Amino acid sequence: MSSTKSGINLRVIFSSLFSLLSNKAKQPQTKTYDYSEYVCGRDYVFELAVDDLNKGYMTGQGRGIKCGDYIIFKNGSNSCRYQVEEIDYYSQPRDMWIALLNKVIVE
Repeated sequence: MSSTKSGINLRVIFSSLFSLLSNKAKQPQTKTYDYSEYVCGRDYVFELAVDDLNKGYMTGQGRGIKCGDYIIFKNGSNSCRYQVEEIDYYSQPRDMWIALLNKVIVE
């Protein structure tokens, strides 16, 4: 009888472990895009939102950027890191987009 119980317990443990690992694999992976070598006003445009200085709108070009990803660019001599909250791609050119970004505080 103990071998039956241990067989069931092992089955439950492996089932739980498999479920945990498969859920981790389904979580979207975020990427970081570095625009710090690009020139603001020429290669992209960034405007702070009026109501919240930690948010801004950025228009730029690049493929594959999605919600949750990070964008790094220079603000004067400092680098800033923002997370993409919303993004919409233009129909022409297909790699041009506008995104709502949230500033990420790096400690």
